[in-house]
Amino acid sequence: MAGVSRSTVSRVVNDEPNVSEETRAQVWEVVHKMGYHPNAAARSLAGRRSHILGIVIPRTVNSIFVDPFFPLLLQGASEETSRHGYLMMMSMLDRLAEQDFYHRAVRSQTMDGLIISSTVLDEPLIPLLLEEQVPFVSVGRLPAHADVSYIDVDNLHGARMAVNHLLEVGRQHIATITGPLNTVVGLDRLEGYETALRSAGKTIDNTFIVEGDFTEVGGCNAMRRLLDCKPDAVFVASDLMAFGALRALRQAGLQVPADVAIIGFDDAQIATLTEPQLTTVRQPTFEMGRAAVDLLRCLVEQDDSPPQRRILSTELVIRDSCGSG
Repeated sequence: MAGVSRSTVSRVVNDEPNVSEETRAQVWEVVHKMGYHPNAAARSLAGRRSHILGIVIPRTVNSIFVDPFFPLLLQGASEETSRHGYLMMMSMLDRLAEQDFYHRAVRSQTMDGLIISSTVLDEPLIPLLLEEQVPFVSVGRLPAHADVSYIDVDNLHGARMAVNHLLEVGRQHIATITGPLNTVVGLDRLEGYETALRSAGKTIDNTFIVEGDFTEVGGCNAMRRLLDCKPDAVFVASDLMAFGALRALRQAGLQVPADVAIIGFDDAQIATLTEPQLTTVRQPTFEMGRAAVDLLRCLVEQDDSPPQRRILSTELVIRDSCGSG
């Protein structure tokens, strides 16, 4: 129907080069008119690929759908996957299910490659994937593995921006609620907090540092522990935890930002629904999902592709909770 050869159609559908824009548009017009979809089984046999990319989130189901980070990440990854003719399979694992998943889905070559999100420092899937030479990309850098491709945001710089802003508006006793300290994201945001304080000539007081778990309840409990220290500002490593911290401050009869200033991290939708609205560090979560798929496609489609690393920028979004909205 397009008036071109079968091989030309194949190159167009598989987004390969060496096809003129006019021919490419002509083929896609027929594809859309016919409602054509490639036969996945035939493509797998011909190309020895399944055209399925997996995304693995080693956390409990409840925390994934409560945390606003993951839906945005998945949306970005899903859109980029579909745009390039792949399917995406999502798996949510706890520690007991990881070995079973590895043997059923990875070693059976059900998927061409994997995206792994929310990895802890000792994530057991990483050595297995490296040993089997499975193409994969980590959402979050892995300092212990120099040969792993990853996509991340500049967590350290984002945390420094937040704490520097609190210092600039006159806050003197700045505490932090960290992310889990067995994750790189938790450690990076803590390092940014400490670096900003040291650069301002302040001593790090460990009683002003409380570990959280990226949940609202965790943020609330951590803030209650910090009340005895009487901070006048708190940098919270996620918006969801900041939401919990605001609740703890209200229950203690303290006003935000008059008594305690708060800055979160994410710029999730929840940041504009709090009272007062939350100053936060914006990270491009949707773009992280798209970029993770883009990196993984390079590894899958180019056998000799070296490890790639991409760090996306963060931005401070100033609202009312820090006292300078």
